[in-house]
Amino acid sequence: MKKFTIQVLATIVGIMLLIGLFFISSILFGSIFLNKSTTKVKDNSILEITLNKSIIESSSEKNVSVFTLSEEAPLYFKDILDLINYAKTDDKIKGISLKLSNPEVGYSELSEIRQALQNFKESKKFVYSYLNDCSQKAYYLSSVADSLYLNPNATLELTGLSTEVMFFKNLGEKYGIGFDVIRHGKYKSAVEPYMRDNLSDENRQQLTELLGNIWGKVSQDISSSRKVSVDNLNKATDSLYGFISDKIISNKLVDKLINESDYDLVIKNKLGLDKGSKINKVSLTRYKETAQLNSSTKNKIALLYASGQIFSGKGEDGGIYSQSFIKQIHDIKENKDVKAVVLRINSPGGSSNASAEILYELEKLKKEKPIVVSFSDVAASGGYYIAMAADKIYAQENTITGSIGVLGLIPNVKKLANNVGITTDYVSTNANSAYYSVFNGLSDGAKNVLTKEVEIVYKKFVGVVMKNRKMTFEQVDALGGGRVWSGSSALKNGLIDQIGTFDDAIKYSAKLVKLNEYSTVTYPVEKTFLETFLSKMKSDEDDDQNIQSEATEKLIKNELGKEKYMIYQRIKNIDKERGIMYLMPYDMEIK
Repeated sequence: MKKFTIQVLATIVGIMLLIGLFFISSILFGSIFLNKSTTKVKDNSILEITLNKSIIESSSEKNVSVFTLSEEAPLYFKDILDLINYAKTDDKIKGISLKLSNPEVGYSELSEIRQALQNFKESKKFVYSYLNDCSQKAYYLSSVADSLYLNPNATLELTGLSTEVMFFKNLGEKYGIGFDVIRHGKYKSAVEPYMRDNLSDENRQQLTELLGNIWGKVSQDISSSRKVSVDNLNKATDSLYGFISDKIISNKLVDKLINESDYDLVIKNKLGLDKGSKINKVSLTRYKETAQLNSSTKNKIALLYASGQIFSGKGEDGGIYSQSFIKQIHDIKENKDVKAVVLRINSPGGSSNASAEILYELEKLKKEKPIVVSFSDVAASGGYYIAMAADKIYAQENTITGSIGVLGLIPNVKKLANNVGITTDYVSTNANSAYYSVFNGLSDGAKNVLTKEVEIVYKKFVGVVMKNRKMTFEQVDALGGGRVWSGSSALKNGLIDQIGTFDDAIKYSAKLVKLNEYSTVTYPVEKTFLETFLSKMKSDEDDDQNIQSEATEKLIKNELGKEKYMIYQRIKNIDKERGIMYLMPYDMEIK
């Protein structure tokens, strides 16, 4: 008993010391809790947009660690749209300066930001852009500027679109890991990485069409803004003229090659400042501290974010966990101030059971409050499935969506075990008592039954789409089979209702409930740093293991970088992708 009391006291003292250090840090480095703004926007200022950090949709994607005493307030995707819109009528902001390098955001989200900048220009305020070495995404967004400048020694990465698919078949064979695969539909190629070492003809066909549609949107936008024909733009792209300075100018890809200090002079001249004056620049993060983005009205529209792969159970970071997500749905239902819901989806899908649980709860919510869906970069398979509770679905032209199909993936380590001298044997009472073993995989009987189950689950998926999209089985099946579509193709095929932005979806939801004035509230509700800190310190028998795991993950992520860390996560989470899945055909990053 005495030993127990000493342990409890030691724990309390330790927590008090950590909180004390946290408060001291907040005094030294700024007010973290109160988030009091010290920023004041001066007259004759410009809003400078860099997008040099990862852009996230919701707080569930935020990386907060107990090992970091202070974290800068994150800038969410909707913040960017709202701040650009707010600056349009802010008399202190005279224009926007874009200084982009390689924004970590998808083409669908870039298209929405680009549209917001286009709307900003209607105020007759200027949008200028300066580029050093820049990615194609940076150029796509910057091309909306009234005047576009490039460093004389820089290259402009205008190459068209490509995507690279990773295959694990040879890795599995090398280390003795096997996969029993069950799928419906020739386009359901999510399992191809475990079965093949290259693209199937069907997969290559759909990827070619998908990239062609997305590039069609990107090239048309650039063509319109730069006043260059699409044919000439594609010629410049095919010839890699963005890497040759004189070709960049002769093909009107930018307006002028100048050094950054000369760009500052251009801005000063536009603002009516003399050469020795200082430009009043305000970043998006600092501007957020001063902007009044939400009204104080009681009527609310809930923005419910579904970001990441769909899993069963509870979880807060890096995915959509059914139990945690359903709790958000219940909270919205109980909030009497919430009159309508906008479900923002950015997900490739995942567990079929978890997707079905979520859809069931969304349909119950819909009986009380209208639900409008807005697709971000990806809303495929299970991500598309949960959208079937919608009163209306919005997407961007270059959103990746559809993938109506089902797959089963069951790993085994039989060869690996045998290679290291492990064998197994078993005794059973019935024909399929040992229907699955990690050492032997699926029995023949189990394969037959699960194949039937995949067909049943697929028909349920199709049935849900039939009901929501008012189609026949044959119509949905023709669009299904796991095939993915661009937003523009999805509209033509009746899989969505309208091409539109996140803001368009919010405005429509307000229209459904006849609200002229409203404010928005996000779910999951963002926790303060202190709330997150204390929740991670709460008593639990697995605390030490969780904290060690968190520290390890953070170190690995910092060491590997974003792209290699995604590969690591995919391999690490293979075990989670067992059973029947509503999962997009592949992980893909369009470059």
